[in-house]
Amino acid sequence: MSHETGWRRMAPADLPAVMAIAAVLHPDYPEDQAVFAERLCLAPEGCHVLAGEDGALQGYLVSHPWPAGAIPALNSLLGEIPRGVANWYVHDLALLPSGRGSGAAGAIVAEIARHAAERGYTSLALVAVNDSTGFWRRQGFREVHDPALDRKLASYDDAARYMRRDLND
Repeated sequence: MSHETGWRRMAPADLPAVMAIAAVLHPDYPEDQAVFAERLCLAPEGCHVLAGEDGALQGYLVSHPWPAGAIPALNSLLGEIPRGVANWYVHDLALLPSGRGSGAAGAIVAEIARHAAERGYTSLALVAVNDSTGFWRRQGFREVHDPALDRKLASYDDAARYMRRDLND
């Protein structure tokens, strides 16, 4: 029996495995399955999973359009994507150790950047946590210091950083 390996679009049936990965990799930032399900519904083209050779999920990416300079609250539903948004937001990129070291994370970031640019978005943004700023810098993101975001960032931890990447370069 053959399994699809590599990145593919997330399906609703993937959500339990996505939640299991999130519980392992982001125990300090728990979110309900409804949060992931809503983002999958609102922006299916921004939600992907990384499948290993055995078919088991090794990681996921959840992303969607969202205003630049704004951070959705942790564990909250969006309701809808605001109209006229020019920024694509990376809500979460998580890879188990079995999915790391292959370039898979960089590949999906490049794919989302390509997708967003082709659709007219001018930037990508995210909150970097768990000492991931180095990875995101290598993907072309830069820290944005905005006092208006400090309260939201504090809901993550002291090391959380809001980062943005211009897609017009």
